[in-house]
Amino acid sequence: MPRAEAVYGDRSTLVAALLAVSIQAAGCVADGGEPSAAAAGVTPPVPRVIPEQLETHGHTRIDNYYWLNQREDPEVIEYLEAENGHTDALMAHTEGLQAELFDEIRGRIKQTDLSVPVKEGDFFYYTRTEDGRDYPIHARKRGSLDAEEEVILDVNALAEGHDFFAAFPEVSSAGDMMAWAEDTRGRRIHTIRIRNLGTGETYPEAIEGASGNMVWAEDNRTLFYTKRDLGTLRSYQIYRHRVGTDPADDVLVYQEDDEEFSSRVRKTKSKRYLVISSSHTLADEHRFLDATDPEGEFTLFLPRERGHEHRIDHLGGHFYVRTNLDRAENFKLMRTPVDRTSTDQWETVVPHRSDVFLQGFELFRNYLVLSEREAGLTRLRVRAWQGDEYQIAFDEPAYLASLSANPELDTDILRFAYTSLSAPRAVYHYDMSTRERTLLKEDEVLGGYDRADYVVERLHAPARDGAVEVPVSLVYRRGLEKDGDNPLLLYAYGSYGSSMEATFSSTRLSLIDRGFVYAIAHIRGGQELGRAWYEDGKMFNKKNTFTDYVHVADFLIAEGYTSPEKLFARGGSAGGLLMGAVVNMRPELFRGVVAHVPFVDVVTTMLDESIPLTTFEWDEWGNPEDLESYRYMLSYSPYDQVEAKDYPNLLVTTGLHDSQVQYWEPAKWVAKLRSVKTDENRLLLKTHMDAGHGGGSGRDREYEELAFEFAFILDLLGETPSPR
Repeated sequence: MPRAEAVYGDRSTLVAALLAVSIQAAGCVADGGEPSAAAAGVTPPVPRVIPEQLETHGHTRIDNYYWLNQREDPEVIEYLEAENGHTDALMAHTEGLQAELFDEIRGRIKQTDLSVPVKEGDFFYYTRTEDGRDYPIHARKRGSLDAEEEVILDVNALAEGHDFFAAFPEVSSAGDMMAWAEDTRGRRIHTIRIRNLGTGETYPEAIEGASGNMVWAEDNRTLFYTKRDLGTLRSYQIYRHRVGTDPADDVLVYQEDDEEFSSRVRKTKSKRYLVISSSHTLADEHRFLDATDPEGEFTLFLPRERGHEHRIDHLGGHFYVRTNLDRAENFKLMRTPVDRTSTDQWETVVPHRSDVFLQGFELFRNYLVLSEREAGLTRLRVRAWQGDEYQIAFDEPAYLASLSANPELDTDILRFAYTSLSAPRAVYHYDMSTRERTLLKEDEVLGGYDRADYVVERLHAPARDGAVEVPVSLVYRRGLEKDGDNPLLLYAYGSYGSSMEATFSSTRLSLIDRGFVYAIAHIRGGQELGRAWYEDGKMFNKKNTFTDYVHVADFLIAEGYTSPEKLFARGGSAGGLLMGAVVNMRPELFRGVVAHVPFVDVVTTMLDESIPLTTFEWDEWGNPEDLESYRYMLSYSPYDQVEAKDYPNLLVTTGLHDSQVQYWEPAKWVAKLRSVKTDENRLLLKTHMDAGHGGGSGRDREYEELAFEFAFILDLLGETPSPR
């Protein structure tokens, strides 16, 4: 469809005419009204207005900022940079506070540190960091932790000369070959390179356009890897590469032609089989191959079936299957002989339970370990193949216990991690035969941190429909009075079945030690309370996610934890959609909102199959080509529901190269808000011009971004208290 620009001809005349129309229609000033900015001599940028008519099901939407989706257009870059300049100008007076916060955040984190080594084969592998260097160093020791260190990948050296850099290694079972995938833009399109760890030789081949997913066959010379569609970024092709050969000659072993599925390749824990998995929101399909025969043909495990989600691993003569087959909503564990994988051969290992959600499992020669969730809390359950069964006990009101790296089958030692809102992450060795727990390492918090100074609570807020209560995890400094006068930062996500865990972060102390309550709302759309909790927050139940969050906020205010004048909201990606929805629903409820890489233009994005993630997320959000889905999605899509009314103070971030939420969604949202909102509150857009979905790379860059965000929040309170 031709743009309106073609009808009007002269661009300046067009912009002036349409801007006047939009001002008249909105009944407000063009820049949204920011006298605080005007008083500071800062004028917010006003993007050109070119209406685009978007018609679906006979319904026409007018999108004045559709043109912002042209990433290579110099005018788009100019606008984004102008918004960055506006943000920097309005935040200039907080530079001292940002520096103070940066020093605090960095000062609590041990800059020279070492991960807990993981034994795999003849080597102990670990990652370490050094003060003054932004990126990790991957290293190992042969046979013993007292042996000489061998650095296998120094990401700092690779990152030199790049504004953004990410890399991670994959080492063969024999330990002699290493591949690594590197991304220099943040768009998650990787180049794979290969090094012989025995000789130190880096091979000349470079495999472009990869997803970063890769695995070695057991011949230690054949690498399987996944390639992306460079348009949609869907991982859809699995190739086989022989070390020392031209990647142009690599063999395509599998291609996923269904655009609603993506593919990856891995190896079973036993290292016996290579597995190609194709996954969709509601279905999985797996193929397996003897890992010692990389040129063989993959065997289909079970034909895909809509609604059947399953994951497989291998031990002995069986594949073990976590599955929701036969209405096992919370999943069950089955097993089947490796040569007879049809469902009529399956036998039950762990039955389905309506009150316990089976998250995952870990296989050992003598034990089975289950990762489960009951009443919203995680637990680890140990079952001897020949013997008894028991649960590992944890006693805090809100915490996360999770399986850690356990690459070896022939051991009675389980490695798990534990953390809570007040307890730094700790890694334990657990002897499953003696039930003895040994602390290997707890993350050190510098500066005299004492967890006894902090209180962790688990509350339950009634939801709007009255049918459920929403769990809320909180942490605050001991001695806090619940008088409604405390600032509170409320975080949530609520999509894709991702559970938001009550974990520790030393960076939050910069807020908590200044009197903040930090809270996590475990709203529907996650799986904190089992699979039904997810189903009740997706598709035509999506609005439950938003109303749950609002009612948690109301509950915390009613219970005296905070007030609307001191309540702040935070979410990112799909959690940014949550932020956009709740400020449309209840803008008066929040003093300030931070929306990171927010997914806010729901209908337009889900209609565009060329955009990454669209096709295989129709069963998460709905397909707007269906009229009922279109109407429902339109009713909550934050960009479409922006109105001429007061909004809270907003900080919105994005990355120019974001592969998951395209930068133009938050950019358009801010532009539209600025054109129609009637308040005098701050509206800031910060675009990372050299980054993707996860923000900038490097430790100091991450600290700077957090310091900026915290300064935005603290500055809105007026007088900034000193940390206790």
